[in-house]
Amino acid sequence: MDQTTPLLLVPGLASSARIYAPVIPALWRFGPVMVANHIRDDSMAAIARRVLGEAPPRFALAGHSMGGYIALEIMRQAPERVLRLALINTQARPDTAEATQRRRGLMERAKRGELRAAREEMFPELVHPSRRDDADLRRLVHEQGDDVGVDGYLRQQTAIIARVDSRPTLATIKCPTLVLTGDQDNTIPNAFSKEMADGIAGAKLVVLANCGHLPQPEQPAATVQALTEWLQSQVVSGARTA
Repeated sequence: MDQTTPLLLVPGLASSARIYAPVIPALWRFGPVMVANHIRDDSMAAIARRVLGEAPPRFALAGHSMGGYIALEIMRQAPERVLRLALINTQARPDTAEATQRRRGLMERAKRGELRAAREEMFPELVHPSRRDDADLRRLVHEQGDDVGVDGYLRQQTAIIARVDSRPTLATIKCPTLVLTGDQDNTIPNAFSKEMADGIAGAKLVVLANCGHLPQPEQPAATVQALTEWLQSQVVSGARTA
């Protein structure tokens, strides 16, 4: 990989730059690293436009969870600017009716000042079962929620609810693509990661062992290894090679 190629990282729902802190020092060796701010708009299209407006002319792009939804929207808006793509613990599917109902309930709780309580209740779903008593991970989840704030969280949920089905456009993705997930992601089943990898020609699927929905802090070394191999994959005339 060209050592000057910038890397743009997009966090997930109620998540901030902190989620990437365990892996940024290793990734920074390959070029400048930027973490997108995704809390200012309430639609995927608007979020992607703003991120693109602040991003370098061309870059490698990695999105985690909601960040993957944004990354897929970026691929629709400006595929020529993305040199390579990593989709981390995310999916191409739109919201189900049940998921939307749950999100609206969480939004009402956030408006009542219960965002932290809701995140606490959701914590066991976010991590591998062996880490449900991990105080450091629990603190990280709450600190990120504080970073995003209630208004940012409401905008994010509004955007997620209205997101489009990205499955029909997976076949248009031509850059080197990594699909990364945990073996016990209880938030977004890794079957949806396989679905994305199958839909993107040449995509590499990596399933991390002993990992839930937060691979960066749960399995930082394995996450760095997968992302490093992705960053070092060669790009030839817009196509990908191993």
